[in-house]
Amino acid sequence: MPHPALVAALAADLDAADFRSEPLRRLWGEEEDDALGRGVREPLLRAIAGDSGVLATLGRLFVLGMPQPLASVAAALPRLGVEGLVALGLALVSEASDEIAPIAMIHPQSFVDAEGVGEWWIASDLDELALGTELPADHVLGVGGASRTLAELIVPAPIDRALDLGTGCGIQALLVARHAREVVATDISARALAFAELNARLNGVENITFRVGSMFEPVAGEEFDLIVSNPPFVITPRVDGVTAYEYRDGGLIGDALVEQFVRAVPAHLAEGGIAQLLGNWESLSQAGAGSQAASGLDRLESWIDDSLDAWVVEREELTPLGYAELWIRDGGTTPRDAAFDRMLAAWLDDFTERQVTAIGFGYVLLRRPESADAPRLRRFERVSQPLSAPGRALHSGLAAHDSLADGIPSILITAPDVTEARHYMPGDDDPSVIELRQGGGFGRTLSVDPALAGLVGACDGELTVTQIVAALADLFEVRLSDLWAELEPRVRQLVLDGFLVAD
Repeated sequence: MPHPALVAALAADLDAADFRSEPLRRLWGEEEDDALGRGVREPLLRAIAGDSGVLATLGRLFVLGMPQPLASVAAALPRLGVEGLVALGLALVSEASDEIAPIAMIHPQSFVDAEGVGEWWIASDLDELALGTELPADHVLGVGGASRTLAELIVPAPIDRALDLGTGCGIQALLVARHAREVVATDISARALAFAELNARLNGVENITFRVGSMFEPVAGEEFDLIVSNPPFVITPRVDGVTAYEYRDGGLIGDALVEQFVRAVPAHLAEGGIAQLLGNWESLSQAGAGSQAASGLDRLESWIDDSLDAWVVEREELTPLGYAELWIRDGGTTPRDAAFDRMLAAWLDDFTERQVTAIGFGYVLLRRPESADAPRLRRFERVSQPLSAPGRALHSGLAAHDSLADGIPSILITAPDVTEARHYMPGDDDPSVIELRQGGGFGRTLSVDPALAGLVGACDGELTVTQIVAALADLFEVRLSDLWAELEPRVRQLVLDGFLVAD
């Protein structure tokens, strides 16, 4: 456990320096800040060249991971001091050069959730820009794109107990701790847990406990209301010369880690409990001797216990070549490096040997229903369009599924973000295409016929669904039973998709 007094001193110094995202962005400029996000730091360095102020010193030390003069660091951290910084394991002193060299980074990280806007300080290992070399195998990653994605997906609801499996630097545990009584954060890496615990203490979060171990071993026999995981799901060939990074590589063959998680999680979900994770799944040209080709989504569905609700969203699918290039570059190796071609060959050989034709990436949501008799949600879909507040959309989708258990609600209201677009051929009075468009959530666009468009347009809370359908049957001069047989499954889907909501 990091020394409480030293952590408190560091937090006080960072607070006094206003070491936060917006002040730093103003210090070196918006364009320069955007360039840093792309891995280009020279414009930023030029912008603060010669600035020896406290914020510039801490920015170079903690955000860029650059050595700074001892005197400047001592002035910037008056409560903690240079000795305290070293004692926390965040820097080393070079007496010969009269400088202090960081061995970790601290980034301000903004967040928005149901309770408001906030910001944390997140410590992690030096990145490849600061190191100037390939990342070491035990590297502890800061807040990356995958972490932000999972954070946006978490269903917002107050809960009792939560588990962050594979916590890394602890960002998901911090987020969940805002609406959970207790959070357990686990990781196979003791180094990652040290960073996660430091980050919790640095930000004054006290309802997280930390346990070391692989997968569900540290929580054997325990149940949770929410399990979140950004597991080390990256598919890496098991050959010499290809680094297996702890933060992204679970040490198993292919997508076996995701399979293991999905098969093991039911035993750890309380009634009504939800598990959410990111993952990869492989499509195979041949699932086994005498078997047919198997898509990644089909394979994933076969791993999920029939007793659970399941909602899986595949966001993208890469070829073996595209996947290999992505993750080789992620580790800091580029085509200019001699090792790139060798690593690429290893990846492609592995995929070829195991007959992998594509690799999907996406989100998995699993839920243990409160009632064993409740209808199961089994939804496996590919969604490529941009998403808005997907966590709230998932929460609404689960609620919509539950509302349909006893049939379509008697009164439905068109969601406020739904608009209608009609397309006409020149000279025609009737539209050739009618589309319903969702402004938020999954941003879906659906083609509908005049009858369904009329029903959606009439769902304003004044009439029941039965009354609306009866009026439409009269308008279109069709039998009510025939029209309802056609509309019922489509109305049900509109409720599931969030176009229509129960009053």
